[in-house]
Amino acid sequence: MIQILMAAGLALVLSLFGTPAFIKFLARRGYGQFIRDDGPTSHHTKRGTPTMGGVAILGSVVLAYGLTHLASGLLWPSYGGMTLSGLSALLLMLGMGLVGFIDDYKKIAKKQNLGLSPLGKIVLQGLIGTAFALLVLLVPDPEGSTAASSAISFTRDTALDLAFAGSVLGALLFVVWVNLIATATTNAVNLTDGLDGLATGASILVFSGYMLIAMWQNTHLCGTVAEGVCYEVRDAADLALTASALVGALVGFLWWNTSPAKIFMGDTGSLGLGGALAAFAVLTRTELLLVLIAGLFVVITVSVILQVGYFKLSGGKRIFKMAPLQHHFELKGWNEVTIVVRFWIIAGLFVAAALGVFYGDWLLSHGGMIQ
Repeated sequence: MIQILMAAGLALVLSLFGTPAFIKFLARRGYGQFIRDDGPTSHHTKRGTPTMGGVAILGSVVLAYGLTHLASGLLWPSYGGMTLSGLSALLLMLGMGLVGFIDDYKKIAKKQNLGLSPLGKIVLQGLIGTAFALLVLLVPDPEGSTAASSAISFTRDTALDLAFAGSVLGALLFVVWVNLIATATTNAVNLTDGLDGLATGASILVFSGYMLIAMWQNTHLCGTVAEGVCYEVRDAADLALTASALVGALVGFLWWNTSPAKIFMGDTGSLGLGGALAAFAVLTRTELLLVLIAGLFVVITVSVILQVGYFKLSGGKRIFKMAPLQHHFELKGWNEVTIVVRFWIIAGLFVAAALGVFYGDWLLSHGGMIQ
């Protein structure tokens, strides 16, 4: 618990005080956001706001993670130290963040709202997702345990195991499965990042949920509990620490990202956070629960899918005034802050429901509700 609090505190301080310095750096170089001409007209006032704020978020997470482990090794020599699970989560986060950084930089260099080509994004994200998948599935610890399982998971691994097709084909199916999750999460966070503080606040809630899940799993690991259901999650304590660093960094960034935003996270932040979200779903063995715990991201993504699909099928008609969903309410006259706060509430309710399902499953597995 001390390490979890330390990581969150360090990330908070680094992000809170590092972000304004990064804002000045970006402003001196004119690295500002370009706004879509077909978006809400109220967004035109945001043109030129420094972007690529994801660098401050991701940098704070990595520094807090490293400094916490360094301090823990000095103060508590028996502490386990860095783990493959924590490092691989950071790998997927930073890898996807790098794709977003390249996209952001190309937009700034071209001075337009076009960055990497769709094919370029898919290829780069696929390479990073594949590297992550193979690392967590095939690299065991000294006890022979891998960070991930080829089984599809909900609150824990289910009986549906991709390895049914054999070791090689099973590994390939797992790579495809992980890439589908990573593609979904990165796009979902990216679509949500359309209003000041919206994606940042929602991410705080989601990663707080994953921090609690990992902490619970750490106290109920297989081999450490006498009876009942246990969790075959490797390095749960380090995953909780990593999630706490994400929460701290996001809280510090939100101070500057809330309306009126002094900086945007850009694709660097949204793709990086999406990568981290995919990593936690895979490593905590809660892949299908992701749909619920990240419910706001799912709803916003579905709104875009419905809008595009209906537009093509109906010959130009629309379900919403504009997609993603948050812009629909903007065009209906809702104040930006009102939309953001209400969407945060929805995100929190989804996280609470997911935690309820996770804990409820554990209670039911122990023979019913505790009296």
